[in-house]
Amino acid sequence: MTCATTPSPPNPPLEGEGLRLVSPLEGEGVNNVQANSLVTLHYRLATGDDVALVSTFDGTPATLQLGNGELAPTLEACLTGLAAGERHVFLLESEQAFGPRSPELVQRFARADLPQDELEPMAMIEFSGPDGLSITGMLRELDADSALIDFNHPLAGQRVRFEVEIVGILA
Repeated sequence: MTCATTPSPPNPPLEGEGLRLVSPLEGEGVNNVQANSLVTLHYRLATGDDVALVSTFDGTPATLQLGNGELAPTLEACLTGLAAGERHVFLLESEQAFGPRSPELVQRFARADLPQDELEPMAMIEFSGPDGLSITGMLRELDADSALIDFNHPLAGQRVRFEVEIVGILA
């Protein structure tokens, strides 16, 4: 997968001239993000029209082990090859981000089959799949007899803006 990048905003000035962020292991062969890297980064995920959904830029950076499900594989692919100190903005079409919305993933359930907790539209409900794994769906509609549950990713069918700054590459 190829991630389309746009020019990044300039990094804020660092104290002292000539300073740059480097990998903690620079000089030991860990210079660019690989498919299984342990990466410390700031990131911001927003809708295609730049409504922020989550950001670490105003706080502590995240440290993620790539390849083990901590970040969506399509977002991980955007990080591959980046070096410590690089900052990029990736604009991803829905097919590149979380895929198109699938009508088959919206299903109606009998109200009696749902948890008896107080439920409201937009609540996330966890189900056990046939293989025993947990599956989360969003409650879209609820009436006395049934509920409409959407198992699509909440960002499916939407363009996504993914901004990253690689702080360090640990392994």
